Amino acid sequence: WLKGCPNRSLQNVSSQSLFVVVAMYTRFVEPGRLALITYGPCAGKMCTVVDIVDQKRVVVDGPESVTGVRRHMMPVKRLSLTDFTSKIARGAREKTLRLELEEDGVMAKWSATAWAKKVKAKEVRSKMTDFDRFKLMVARKKRTAEIKKGGMKKTKK
Repeated sequence: WLKGCPNRSLQNVSSQSLFVVVAMYTRFVEPGRLALITYGPCAGKMCTVVDIVDQKRVVVDGPESVTGVRRHMMPVKRLSLTDFTSKIARGAREKTLRLELEEDGVMAKWSATAWAKKVKAKEVRSKMTDFDRFKLMVARKKRTAEIKKGGMKKTKK
């Protein structure tokens, strides 16, 4: 292993640098993996990988009653894989998938993550009307004035 090193003596290599622990990738494309759709008509919705077609495409399902995504084929590039999985067989029916997601509480676990909260906040902001944005601006000005007066403590977002 020292063949490519310019200094081949072990005296120049520190003992700490010999064993570097590298975190292994764990978000594999597998049946039951929860994913966020990032592009297309279903962008921003959650889905579950049901089957693997080839190296670049998978079959995903919401199920439609839970997330609003019908079963269809999709490129892996358009998915962001999450850490959550449910134990389903390859090509599982929609009913089996729905029951497994409920049993494992996967959607509840997802909703509790910072990533899900950020996606939800982005969605809420995009659906704000002009008057909602105005009310938000007024509330922010009021809060800033209170903080400058010393009436409120500054809170972390």
